[in-house]
Amino acid sequence: MVEALREAATAVEQEKEILLEMIHSVQNSQDMRQISDGEREELNLTANRLMGRTLTVEVSVETIRNPQQQESLKHATRIIDEVVSKFLDDLGNAKSHLMSLYSACSSEVPPGPVDQKFQSIVIGCALEDQKKIKRRLETLLRNIENSDKAIRLLEHSKGAASKTLQQNAENRFN
Repeated sequence: MVEALREAATAVEQEKEILLEMIHSVQNSQDMRQISDGEREELNLTANRLMGRTLTVEVSVETIRNPQQQESLKHATRIIDEVVSKFLDDLGNAKSHLMSLYSACSSEVPPGPVDQKFQSIVIGCALEDQKKIKRRLETLLRNIENSDKAIRLLEHSKGAASKTLQQNAENRFN
């Protein structure tokens, strides 16, 4: 029963993360730019209210660690945090670095390079921590992918708008 309780609490933790990610993606979706200001404001107010309510849910499943596992977790977290802090400077490099960290956590054959040093650090972590590290990397990679899509859509819409403006200007001169 104890293990079932821990698994249920972990599932609630994951569900909270998914809800927060979904709310965030709705707030930053391309569709938000295509609705009226009033609708956008109403959706943002609702999203902020839901975000606030979701953040009031606190679920904590403590992991028992020995000192070596504690140190490995700190080291792995520090490495991920360093990559995240470099996102704005070099998004492409940060994404490929995150992919190599994620590959180090995967039991399947990775599509790209594996960060061997990170892999040995993660192996030194408790099993629950290994799963949390992998989930964090998955979330970060998903967020980067969503950001890339939003940027491409924005650039595409700007490109289409400038093309239309250019065609209109050419039509005026013809």
